[in-house]
Amino acid sequence: MRSIVGQQLSVRAARAIYGRLLEQFDGTPPTPEQVLERDPEELRAAVGLSRAKVAFLRSLAEHVVGGDLDLNRLDALEDDEVIAELVTVKGIGEWSAHMFLMFQLKRPDVLAVGDLGIRRAVERAYGLPELPSAAELTELAVPWRPHRTPACLLLWHSLDNAPTAA
Repeated sequence: MRSIVGQQLSVRAARAIYGRLLEQFDGTPPTPEQVLERDPEELRAAVGLSRAKVAFLRSLAEHVVGGDLDLNRLDALEDDEVIAELVTVKGIGEWSAHMFLMFQLKRPDVLAVGDLGIRRAVERAYGLPELPSAAELTELAVPWRPHRTPACLLLWHSLDNAPTAA
């Protein structure tokens, strides 16, 4: 749920919206059943989510309730298997799956190739003339194995401390 809420948002905006979502459910993450019980328009208005994100949260809930996605077994799967399971849910793509691997499953060797912040940080750190493609980023990150998750965290942090252009 957190990855869906955070798609294409700044960390600060995502944190605020996710906090409002939790407030709607007494401060705790809602169960899939609770998500499906809520009126989508009321949830959208109360939390500040787009209609698409509400639909994506409902799709996730439907997959879990219907048994198509067993969240409890994901930890036992390899990273590529987790990604394959998650992307079957409408609204969950590779980026969201990478965030889930990094932050929920605490996997140590995930490279978020689709993350603009990572690509921007690598561009700056390596003095590249433009953002690296996914393939270029993957190649640059070979020496970081098997610790690409902490490398991504450091890269994100480097953007917080980067000088801004005048």
